[in-house]
Amino acid sequence: MHPTAPGDTPDTVGGAALGTAPTPLSVLDLVTVGAGTTSTEALRTSVRIARLAESRGFHRHWVAEHHSMPGVASSSPAVILAHLAAHTRRIRLGSGGVMLPNHAPLAIAEQFGTLQALAPGRIDLGLGRAPGTDGGTAAALRRGGQADPGADDFPQQLAELTRFLDDDFPDGHPYARIHAVPGPVQGPAARPPLWLLGSSGYSARLAGVLGLPFAFAHHFSARNTVPALDLYRQSFRPSAALSAPYALIGVSALAAEDERSARRQVLASSLSMLRLRSGRPSLIPSPEEAEAYPFTAAEREFSQSWMADVVHGTPDAVRDGLDRLRKRTGADELMLTAPAHGGEERLRSYELIADAYELPREAASEVIHS
Repeated sequence: MHPTAPGDTPDTVGGAALGTAPTPLSVLDLVTVGAGTTSTEALRTSVRIARLAESRGFHRHWVAEHHSMPGVASSSPAVILAHLAAHTRRIRLGSGGVMLPNHAPLAIAEQFGTLQALAPGRIDLGLGRAPGTDGGTAAALRRGGQADPGADDFPQQLAELTRFLDDDFPDGHPYARIHAVPGPVQGPAARPPLWLLGSSGYSARLAGVLGLPFAFAHHFSARNTVPALDLYRQSFRPSAALSAPYALIGVSALAAEDERSARRQVLASSLSMLRLRSGRPSLIPSPEEAEAYPFTAAEREFSQSWMADVVHGTPDAVRDGLDRLRKRTGADELMLTAPAHGGEERLRSYELIADAYELPREAASEVIHS
């Protein structure tokens, strides 16, 4: 039987339709904005992806938190998740993740308590300790103007957030009379499961010690994946949340009808990443722009290295690549992010991957207007 994560049931693994997939497949949505398109279009595409993912039996749809990046429209995960909840019925929705040092724990408890009230039993709260942006923007996000409060503060913030979610500060604590509403104070609904996210050993070890599920950012830290997952499993202590380790990995994966089409999209995404890493974030360039770009030798080397970590090509090739990655890492779940310029290419990729794994095709949920 496949391991289960918080919010899942042993027989269904949270309602995921495995088909011939050896492990649940999920979606990581960066709400990317391609050159020549708008944030409005990107957000509409997110709804379409969530509905497609639900109809094809994907397990979760998570939204990442990023700031001051023109090509990424996911600066406010809770707002986007509320919108997605209104347009879906069954798929789990969550943050991949909320960058906790950017926020007051009480505010996050209130936001995700509200999401849990809107979509009971479908919300995941994934947490990271990185800012999700550059140092200057991080300082602007934080009231004290401190770009990096330090790793030592993260466990304290996490403990405070957990207390607010459970409404169980002990008597005499300064926050004992403060309630995160909605929350347990308004009813017995279980709080969203907590996940720790990371791209290094720090969060892996902390997730293990706390007995929490762990999500590793393989899509931008592939060299650290196996060591981090090994550390997580070695550090794991059973908890009320989880009896055994459960690890998912974020994977860049793009399927297209032919290898050349997939490679053109991935080349464009590599140029976007090159610009981001050099402090020049931009809209996601088109394949034509990327093909015309005069890469220097060093830039070409970076691009090729980045592309090598993207599972891309025909649907069968992508399936084979994902299966090899799962076997190599032992991941319990694969969360796929589609690196493409346009929304249609991203949608088509998820559809082709679902077909490659023979995931069942169900009717999409009725759109709900609130």
